[in-house]
Amino acid sequence: MAAKSKPEDDKPNNISVCRNRRARHEYELMDQLDCGIVLMGSEVKSIRAGKVSIEEAWVRVQDGELYLVGCDINEYPQASWLNHETKRTRKLLAHRRELKKFCGRTSERSITIVPLEMYLQRGFVKIKIALAKGRKLHDKREKLKAQDARREIRQVTRRG
Repeated sequence: MAAKSKPEDDKPNNISVCRNRRARHEYELMDQLDCGIVLMGSEVKSIRAGKVSIEEAWVRVQDGELYLVGCDINEYPQASWLNHETKRTRKLLAHRRELKKFCGRTSERSITIVPLEMYLQRGFVKIKIALAKGRKLHDKREKLKAQDARREIRQVTRRG
């Protein structure tokens, strides 16, 4: 389900657990923020095993705090009766000034917050979120054309 690899960051201690690749295609990303997340023990064990999906998740602002909604963390089989709900709402942890900046910008029209990546940093589970604005179909097509052109230029320059 999720391949463990290093994220784009230059930090070698970060181990990527899962990514929301579709978000980069469907949204124009503006500002990013790394947050902690409040989890139960069985959720952390499942995340370490790669049994998590953030493809259908989004971030909701409620009472000046950020909550991750729709994130699917599978149950940990060895936890028996101490297990967690798979799609419960989870609180995100960030500095107060960062929260104010993100919460203030979401009041603008058609701005939302989407999760991009979940990763492990020094044993803690972190999530990278971003302010995003939805792309129209013609914007998506233009982005794909530009990517294809860049790829062809790279191939031609490699061949010499």
